[in-house]
Amino acid sequence: MPYGPKYKAPAFDKVHVDFFSNFRCMENAQTEQVEKIPVSAVIICRNVARTIGPCVEALTKVTDEVLVLDSDSDDGTLEICREYGVRLVNQPFLGYSATKNIGNEMARYDWILSIDADEVLSDELIASLRNVKPAPGTVYALDRLTNFCGKWIRHCGWYPEWKVRLFNRNEVFWKDELVHETLHIPKGHKIVRLPGKLLHYSFADEKDHRQRMEKYARLGAEDLYRRGKRPPMWKKFLSPPARFVKTYFLKLGILDGRAGWLISRRNAWMVWKRYRLLDEMWKDAEPQSTGQ
Repeated sequence: MPYGPKYKAPAFDKVHVDFFSNFRCMENAQTEQVEKIPVSAVIICRNVARTIGPCVEALTKVTDEVLVLDSDSDDGTLEICREYGVRLVNQPFLGYSATKNIGNEMARYDWILSIDADEVLSDELIASLRNVKPAPGTVYALDRLTNFCGKWIRHCGWYPEWKVRLFNRNEVFWKDELVHETLHIPKGHKIVRLPGKLLHYSFADEKDHRQRMEKYARLGAEDLYRRGKRPPMWKKFLSPPARFVKTYFLKLGILDGRAGWLISRRNAWMVWKRYRLLDEMWKDAEPQSTGQ
């Protein structure tokens, strides 16, 4: 059983790279009649046909509104969203934070459940959300468990991974950061952790993971360059192996088997690549000497 007795996802879900390919067989199933909470689930996406079906199906079981902001998908994402009857809006991508904040403003309710298109609420988490009575000055965190090429990763610094995802848009908003967007939560707000798992199907395969690491390296380099950072040579030399040691040994990636080894190596490579790209940016910015 891929989820185990505690971590049940929608019944049609399977743990392999194409586990979502047959979810359309559920479209004629009888809709579960349950009371939904006055919360807007907000998703931003582009070309996420692999995962969007199970994502929105789980959300329709608990939230009164599911709002999807799509940025010109052409892989079937739009058709899948329409099958589930979600509110679908075409929205140019303006960056993760800006686009998510636009979605929050468009939502019907003040309380927002912010979910990525590759995340699925477990049955236990759905039950927890149904019992929530949102309170002012409070935000709610979900426990995210990531699937890496068919394996649930419980170490490597990936788990536990508590993410604040349920909040009031009048109190909380997404901050604009280049690599990973974060929430601005007012000082003094209470964070409540909800039982259940937010099942994260982030990487379809090892190639997808490699491409994502390249993207993060580039974004990280751009962020450092934008802030005028020029790390010393010793840091560029020592940081990659230090990241490997941290991920594989200190964060116990060794216990995740081959997946832990690969994740640890890729983390180190990403750090090396980030500094290499940063060096190239600074080199390109230097005045070019002209021969006489």
